[in-house]
Amino acid sequence: MKLDDQLCFALYSASKAMTARYRPALEQLGVTYPQFLVLMALWEDDDQTVGALCARVGLDSGTMSPLLKRLAAIELVTRHRPVEDERQVRIQLTEAGRALEQPACGVSEMMIGVLGLGSAEVLQLTSRLETITARVGRS
Repeated sequence: MKLDDQLCFALYSASKAMTARYRPALEQLGVTYPQFLVLMALWEDDDQTVGALCARVGLDSGTMSPLLKRLAAIELVTRHRPVEDERQVRIQLTEAGRALEQPACGVSEMMIGVLGLGSAEVLQLTSRLETITARVGRS
């Protein structure tokens, strides 16, 4: 049993390398990788509950709450409790948060360029990784 022959190690190494490669570009935008994931979820569908965001990006509420507080502190999102259900906290993008979407597209395009894959290859790889995630995530 060799470490380099293990799929789990290859996936771990690839994930770590991708995140490290994103870091300098995201620092220019003033966000971390997990914050970037939350912003992408909000760019897709603004005004979400904390629970919905946790489910969408795969973070637990203990990690998500301080992350959202930091995003609110740098004025990229707002946090509010709706009058109709004060148990919920809803997250919305600010104008500054919306304005980051376009520059962030450049970061994603840069990463695809680094990979040197065509569109079809990226879609195929993404699909395979989603399949792995779904199968491993089953209880």
